Amino acid sequence: MATNLYFNNYGHQQQQWLIEDLIIESIKIYGMEVYYIPRTLVSEDTIWGEDTISTFDEAIPLEMYIKNVDGFEGEGDFLSKFGLEIRDEMTLTVAKRRYEEEITSHTHAGQDTVSHDQANRPIEGDLIYFPLNGKLYEIKFVEHEAIFYQMGSLQTYDLRCELFEYSHQELNTGITDIDAIETAYSGDMSAYQVLMEDGNRLLLEDGNTIVQESYRIEDTDNSANNELFQTSSVSFIDFSEGNPFSEGSSW
Repeated sequence: MATNLYFNNYGHQQQQWLIEDLIIESIKIYGMEVYYIPRTLVSEDTIWGEDTISTFDEAIPLEMYIKNVDGFEGEGDFLSKFGLEIRDEMTLTVAKRRYEEEITSHTHAGQDTVSHDQANRPIEGDLIYFPLNGKLYEIKFVEHEAIFYQMGSLQTYDLRCELFEYSHQELNTGITDIDAIETAYSGDMSAYQVLMEDGNRLLLEDGNTIVQESYRIEDTDNSANNELFQTSSVSFIDFSEGNPFSEGSSW
């Protein structure tokens, strides 16, 4: 049996717009301004579905509401066999229309590289810069039905975010506090290549780049023992063998 045709509870567009306006105004009042940082895929592994050398080239300010007001969720701080790990999580709410106005329209406005094929919704793998603690959070899941079809439409996205584990990605957003993370923690040797006056790299005969002597992985990674292995009198691995991991054979 069909519904009563004299009552339209889910298709009144003006009512949907009113609810959306109220939600946007509430987020602007009770939320906070964060930076949405789209991810640019450089060399995607289509088998594993990941890109370990992604870059982040822009940061777009956008207001969001923090749903977990009592503190960060997740496993928090704990000691594991790899040392101290911080696994803070949080859930942010962003208005669908505001995302389309600020992020979708921005990436459609003649940008050469965008993170997610100019998608019309937030994408897992993009970053959120949280200014209260100065840290980056990675979007792990986007819930588009957090508020279930008020008046027949969806007004918000819920972004479930986890503290970002930085692994030498390029941060060229133009925001000093964000780009400083790469300066402080990146161990990428490409930042220490010898450049000529025209900006081109100085190459060896075999095509490899020349790295400055000032490069030390220990400066950014306290757990690295590269110099210890190089200078130690103990021979860890005999690289003169054709196959150092075999049981006596040399092939």
